Amino acid sequence: MAPAVLLLHGFTLTGSSWAPVVTALGERYRVIAPNIRGHGSAAVAAPVTLEAVLADLGALAPPEGFTLAGYSMGGRIALHLALAMPERITRLVLIGASPGIANPAQRAERRRSDERLASDLEALSIDKFARRWAATPVLAGLPDDVLARAHADRLRSTPAGLAAAMRGLGTGALPSLWGRLGELPMPVVLVVGERDQKFTTIAGEMAASIPDARVVVVPGAGHAVQLEAPDRVAEIIAGH
Repeated sequence: MAPAVLLLHGFTLTGSSWAPVVTALGERYRVIAPNIRGHGSAAVAAPVTLEAVLADLGALAPPEGFTLAGYSMGGRIALHLALAMPERITRLVLIGASPGIANPAQRAERRRSDERLASDLEALSIDKFARRWAATPVLAGLPDDVLARAHADRLRSTPAGLAAAMRGLGTGALPSLWGRLGELPMPVVLVVGERDQKFTTIAGEMAASIPDARVVVVPGAGHAVQLEAPDRVAEIIAGH
């Protein structure tokens, strides 16, 4: 049987955003790329909590072991899943991801900021919010074709679903895992784009705390490496 790969998308995207990576992986792998609660076809799934999402993923993932990859929000969730079921995950690939905010006061402030964003989101159409989100500084510099594909993918979700995801799965909502990185037993690859200085720094700090970790910097890419360089991300997921 082909080895399994579980792919977790970022906030505002859906499992369909992984399509170029899935194509590059080809038939060598059995790929599972679900919609996380609050997104796409899972927009109305409730509750949108970390516990519920981990239960969903635990039921979807094969019991015999798999490679787990996650981008941004999906990377945070992937870290939680890897710590919850380390015996089932053979490799962990994190793209533009962090373990959260360690400082409780800063995390509380981020949660308040996320709540304001969620409230604003509920008053917008999905098209308007998608365009606003695409202008986020961390996503600056995406090529036009990548922007167009990402925008089309965001239109698969709803303002209410994304607001619920922001409240339940945002950086302010999830506990910090900085103190638990040393518990990860599997090989970990931290993927960042050359232009993404913030997450390049975070990846270096994470690697220092993980027993078996390496950082891969993808030339010319920004935060959304899997959208900008899907062939390279597929190679990394495949272990090359």
